[in-house]
Amino acid sequence: MSQFDDEIEDSAAPLIEHLAELRTRIIRAVAAFLVAMIVCFTVAEPLLEFLMQPIADVLRARGEDPQLIFTAPQEKFFVLVRISVIFGLGLAFPVIAHQLWRFVAPGLYRSEKNAFLPFIIASPLLFLAGASFAHYVVTPLAMSFFIGFSDAIPTIAALLAGEGVDVIAEAPQNEELRTVFLGSVRESLDLSLKFILAFGLCFQLPVLLTLMGKAGLVSAEGLRNVRKYAVVGILVLAALVTPPDVITQVILFTVVYSLYEVSIFLVARVERKRLKELREAGILDEDEEL
Repeated sequence: MSQFDDEIEDSAAPLIEHLAELRTRIIRAVAAFLVAMIVCFTVAEPLLEFLMQPIADVLRARGEDPQLIFTAPQEKFFVLVRISVIFGLGLAFPVIAHQLWRFVAPGLYRSEKNAFLPFIIASPLLFLAGASFAHYVVTPLAMSFFIGFSDAIPTIAALLAGEGVDVIAEAPQNEELRTVFLGSVRESLDLSLKFILAFGLCFQLPVLLTLMGKAGLVSAEGLRNVRKYAVVGILVLAALVTPPDVITQVILFTVVYSLYEVSIFLVARVERKRLKELREAGILDEDEEL
């Protein structure tokens, strides 16, 4: 059935009923989020260890003790609460999306429902792919780069202390000052979450551009014409959201630019499908283009 034969579902409910329906959907979504957050708080400690694993691996590779510190009595509690909120939102997302869909679906055409449903499914999957890429690839490279500025070699004081030597008395007066990485859990978590959020959003590029293509806001030809500007923009993005080392920036550029090319392919596919429907409906001739 073409998009010109669609009909909106019969739902002539008054405003009060729509508001009551919205309230019900919001209550269910919030309840699902609170339950998911409580569940995640019970396993917040393993989740914290999972998020901090890239830093621990970097420290082990440098011969250091893989441990982070808290700088305030309440810091650990609020870190665990923050993790519970973030993972609880992700765990409850299917329920929240379902409630949102149940509220807006009656006002959509059948073709619009068929168009939006794949994107509702693809969006969280792409975000998960971007988050996984950030956690397993980008974060270890970034942590290795940043921690590399600290003194990873055990100090002479630590070596002498292990041998039972009086460090203060025996340490050379001309020994240079060394720095040692004592990472804060809160700040390290902030950096890891920023990478996860940034790459998760970057991986939404195909969904965003394809939706814009369906709405007629962009075209495959237009995306091809601005490809050189896209390259510059992606390079700037790579320089802003990654540490200043070439390897990480090249990785991000390659991934995001590949997503841009995939977006062009998807938009072109949407245009071909729309052109076919218009010709079948008799709006365009066989030799006409959009």
